[in-house]
Amino acid sequence: MYEKKIPKDLNCGIVVTMEAIGGKWKPCLINDINKGIKRPGELHKAHPDASLRVINLQLSELEKHGIVEKTIFLVVPPKVEYSLTNKGQSLLPLIDLMRRWGNEHG
Repeated sequence: MYEKKIPKDLNCGIVVTMEAIGGKWKPCLINDINKGIKRPGELHKAHPDASLRVINLQLSELEKHGIVEKTIFLVVPPKVEYSLTNKGQSLLPLIDLMRRWGNEHG
């Protein structure tokens, strides 16, 4: 696996935040999950410009950072749903500010 030569400064809050939610789709995915879109296929339909592989990769990174929780239902065919953790819920004011800023300046 690729490892960066210059370590990230995890003492900087901005770096920590960008490590957790930086990426083209992560803020949108957090917002969508908060609105009730919970399955990867539904998230892909909401963002058709993103491939399902990219959606799954970003969801996996959000899960790694403890922002979303993945629930696997043991049915045929398999069913997966995502929900926000308490840590993910704490990001909602920031996501809302990003949305409002983009609407005002976009």
